[in-house]
Amino acid sequence: MHFGLSEEQELLQQALRDFAAGEAPPARLRELFDAGEGYDPVIWQRAAEVGLQGLMVPERYGGAGLEVLDGALAFEVLGETALPGPFLGHALASLALSRAGSDAQRERWLPRLASGEAVASFAIAEAPDENAMDLAWDAERWALPLVSGCVTGRKTCVEHVPQSEVVVVGVAGGGLVLVESGAPGVSVEAIDSLDRGRPLAELCFEAAPAEELPGGVEHAPAVLDAGRILLAADAFGATWKLLRMTIDYVMTREQFGTRIGQFQAVKHELANHASETEPMRGLVWYAGHAFDHLPDECALEACVAKAHITERAVAAGRSAIELHGGTGFTWECDVQFWAKRGLFDRGWLGSPSAQRERVATLAGW
Repeated sequence: MHFGLSEEQELLQQALRDFAAGEAPPARLRELFDAGEGYDPVIWQRAAEVGLQGLMVPERYGGAGLEVLDGALAFEVLGETALPGPFLGHALASLALSRAGSDAQRERWLPRLASGEAVASFAIAEAPDENAMDLAWDAERWALPLVSGCVTGRKTCVEHVPQSEVVVVGVAGGGLVLVESGAPGVSVEAIDSLDRGRPLAELCFEAAPAEELPGGVEHAPAVLDAGRILLAADAFGATWKLLRMTIDYVMTREQFGTRIGQFQAVKHELANHASETEPMRGLVWYAGHAFDHLPDECALEACVAKAHITERAVAAGRSAIELHGGTGFTWECDVQFWAKRGLFDRGWLGSPSAQRERVATLAGW
């Protein structure tokens, strides 16, 4: 039995690494991060040319027709390279349309999404009230009403709204609808978020026209599970990058005439980091495999991967900052790109504690 990647999957990851290295080297990444928009139309279009946006779109609509596991392998590289852009919301909106949309909706949107001509986003989180400590991410908690083909209310933590032409929105009852960003009754309020490669906003609807996805209620939970898997993969890639960056730093930084990588305490910290990171690979791969081939296990595995990996990614970010010493806490240090990416992955779609609570529910505890 083979537990590794296929040759095609390895080539996919290498092609994406080469693409990111060419399009977003450290200097360009810094420019985009400082600008705060998290979007470069040139990078977006060139990503479409290598097929990134259409990986999980069916072939009949111009995509590659690959599985969620392949999408997770791509997101691992996105996390590793901190490539900015609306890739997460776009992937989930495309998946929602592929699974839950009507034939007409698929024909209209999926070819344009696969080619990168149109950008899509995914709006699901709601704040139950102003004092709520947690957001409503899961389908059973959505309260945004759909009345006579229109939606009124708010969605928060929506990624890359200014660039999006269409948004897939979660509504009361667990369904999904399509709302065009330029439709009447739609307004946007920016949110000051940590990860400047993936800026967030609040979407406000005032009797905004919405088009229901026929299979939304049935397929929304699976789309959310796919999101958890992609976030876990992204966090895994970011964690490995932090480890490699920190090793490179401690092998050059000297203190008391000695490279700090020779200090026992530093060695132990990095050894712990590596031993905690490597097992994440199996969690991501199995969760992606379960989504594609073991639907009865998918929800549980997606939550476990999201909870564990994103929590460890945040811890890895803190460790990397500390091992970089005083420079690690400065804006000029690039470690922040990946540390903040881990924080985004941890919070979006719910915290590790929320994922564990769902695991307990699924297990009947």
